[in-house]
Amino acid sequence: MMELPHSSLSSPSLQLCDREGTESADSGIGDLDDLPVPQQIRISNITCDSFKISWDMDSRGRERITHYFIDLNKKENKECNKFKHKDVPTKLVAKAVPLPMMVRGHWFLSPRTEYTVSVQTAAKQPDGEYSVSQWSEIIEFCTADYSTVHLNQLLQKAEAIAARMLPFTVFYRNQEKEYFQQARDAQCCRMLPAVKDNSGSHGSPISGKLEGIFFSCNTEFNTGKPPQDSPYGPYRFQIQADVLFNRNTNIYFGDFYCMYTSYHYVIVVLAPDGSKGDAFCKGRLPALDRSNNCFLTCTEEESGSLSFHHAQDVILELIYTEPVDLSLGTVAQISGHQLMSLSTFNAKKDPSCKICNISVGR
Repeated sequence: MMELPHSSLSSPSLQLCDREGTESADSGIGDLDDLPVPQQIRISNITCDSFKISWDMDSRGRERITHYFIDLNKKENKECNKFKHKDVPTKLVAKAVPLPMMVRGHWFLSPRTEYTVSVQTAAKQPDGEYSVSQWSEIIEFCTADYSTVHLNQLLQKAEAIAARMLPFTVFYRNQEKEYFQQARDAQCCRMLPAVKDNSGSHGSPISGKLEGIFFSCNTEFNTGKPPQDSPYGPYRFQIQADVLFNRNTNIYFGDFYCMYTSYHYVIVVLAPDGSKGDAFCKGRLPALDRSNNCFLTCTEEESGSLSFHHAQDVILELIYTEPVDLSLGTVAQISGHQLMSLSTFNAKKDPSCKICNISVGR
């Protein structure tokens, strides 16, 4: 197994590798040799920051192989996620070990990112230089989303700053007037789920996949009511909290991020038990206790009524996974300003924030 250290130069089995097969004073790579060329490259066991690689080789000259050179590059993409450290090399050298071989390293592998990889075999010479084979074909693969292990690490980070809870009674959603007109005229007076954008953590499994409707429940400390300002539009749909969040609703942790500001956002998903959205979340997202978590709670009083609380020290974004009929609430114009700077639409997470990042690709 090749598990890369925090610096590829800190281990004698790993070093920089020049992509060309010519001699290099830095890499110690000599001329091309008749060593077997790796064929039929196979990538398996892909996670957000690791993968296994194997290949076939001719038997001729195999006994001379001492090392493998692996050329790993991010596929060119205008929307690509930036490396955590731009100067980290992706030309890897590993001692020849039985295949498949594990490649792991969050400092050069990012989740949900397309990569190209090729391999050559090498034989280390007595003078320290290498004889190398030709490079293999180049193949492509894509790293995976955060696993539940990574999301639980992110959850623990979020719990550490979400201390105080405030009561609330309504969920609300702000949009332009045309949005609600469209819901009335073309969607049978319903707001319909849409695929979540790519805001937040790059490895979040809900981005670009989970369908839902965004709501807010944040309140002003001095009034206990929703703020009159919004970045999303001057019209607000407002609905009693117990309509969307009750004994038949499951709640999941979705993400924790910031956008180069002191504000931190937590995404929670509300999914009616047994719904399509609930099926998506199970096994992908950490489930939260409906009445006892740090972000959004629904508790039953002695009278049988439900009471609701939200975290004050983070900005909550709620995703409800099913259609919502406009007749269940009210639509009215708000009096405040449209604060576009607070919009999180397709917002990129700050990869340098120590509060909301974990030790995997961002």
